[in-house]
Amino acid sequence: MALMNSSVVLGYLMSTYGGDRAHSSSKYDAHKKSELRDVYNRMVRSNKNSPIYKINYTPQVAEFAIDIKVKAHDMENIVLRMGGGDEGIESVLNEKKAYSSNENAVGVEYVGDQDSETDTSQTFTVDVRSLATPQINEGAPLVKDAHDIDPGSYSFDLDTTNGSYEFQYNVNNGDTNLDIQKKIMRLINTSDTGLTADIKDFGRMSSLIVTSKQTGLSSNEKYLFNISSGASWNELQTLGIGRITHPAEDSTFYLNGDEHHSLSNIFTINQSFALTLKDTTKEGEPAIIGFKADTDMIADSVNDLVDSYNSFLAVGQKYQDTESNSGLLKEITNIGNSLGHELSEIGISTDEFGMLSVDREALDDAVSGADMKKTCHNINMFKSALHREAEKSSTNPMRYVKKLTIEYRNPNAGKNFPAVYAMSPYSGMLVDLQL
Repeated sequence: MALMNSSVVLGYLMSTYGGDRAHSSSKYDAHKKSELRDVYNRMVRSNKNSPIYKINYTPQVAEFAIDIKVKAHDMENIVLRMGGGDEGIESVLNEKKAYSSNENAVGVEYVGDQDSETDTSQTFTVDVRSLATPQINEGAPLVKDAHDIDPGSYSFDLDTTNGSYEFQYNVNNGDTNLDIQKKIMRLINTSDTGLTADIKDFGRMSSLIVTSKQTGLSSNEKYLFNISSGASWNELQTLGIGRITHPAEDSTFYLNGDEHHSLSNIFTINQSFALTLKDTTKEGEPAIIGFKADTDMIADSVNDLVDSYNSFLAVGQKYQDTESNSGLLKEITNIGNSLGHELSEIGISTDEFGMLSVDREALDDAVSGADMKKTCHNINMFKSALHREAEKSSTNPMRYVKKLTIEYRNPNAGKNFPAVYAMSPYSGMLVDLQL
């Protein structure tokens, strides 16, 4: 049994999805014991009825499985936001959902009590003057292949608002400036000290950049982090990372005309609206924050479903000529084809590649029209079909991978038992079971 290089798998997961998902946790990512038990039982049932097969594991196989699991997870969360797999989309009508007139500048989510008696006609304005920024220490540009630091052992001290640390690194014979910068970058990025490091490329030269994850600076703070060294002062000066080039700053915004400041670009107003400042607004054009109408919420939910369907379809198309069989592509397109009439009635059409597109005007008319009951029925059929596909795909993405079947389970055996180690390919996807 050979082990697949886990760094390849995790590297693909983090580079493709890590940055986007680090700040996008959902309340639907927290599960009850009963829900986790249901997931486990689905996996065991799938495993018991699955034939024994051999897969030619490659990095592309793991990437394909990760893509499926991530897209299935996103699809399940969208379905849950729309009432779940069993409850109809009509449940959305009972929820409060916030909107921003300028999502590019100010994002908003309603986090208040859904059962509270709130005046949903109320609005307020947010005028963003500046965003909260992190502290940046940009090192000196050094010639990449030069040797400005002699071989030896060196160290520097890091002081942050949360504690003090000492970093030690070695310079070996033949190490170039770029080699040393990369060593320190790895040290910082794996240290969990609230900092990130990167290399800025100038072609022939490069510099080491250290940035705080935290933004803003309180009145009693001079910095978010400080890099210094006694014994290795000359080497630190050569690297230049001890100098603050961009101090951290607070965000500045006007709420209903009154000036406010925040250490972060994410904060809550009146324990009801979670705001995310993304960009400055134009003078005299503040973002208006309020509650969405019921029909807008349903139309937005349908848009989310269509986007999730298309992203799933894109995964099938991406891998259809490499590691995937055509199963995933067929299953997804069958959903669109079998519900083609119902979807067209609510303004959703299919292009030549199988992708769905939404005519927002036709969808709005269908949602706000006289035959609202039929519209909701059509949407619920689409939602339920996607929910079934998401559950099936997340439980066992390996069902869509090209594989050699070795032995089918005996249907007359009376009772099949799960092969515990065969869970690994679609649970962790880190083990190569190549015979």
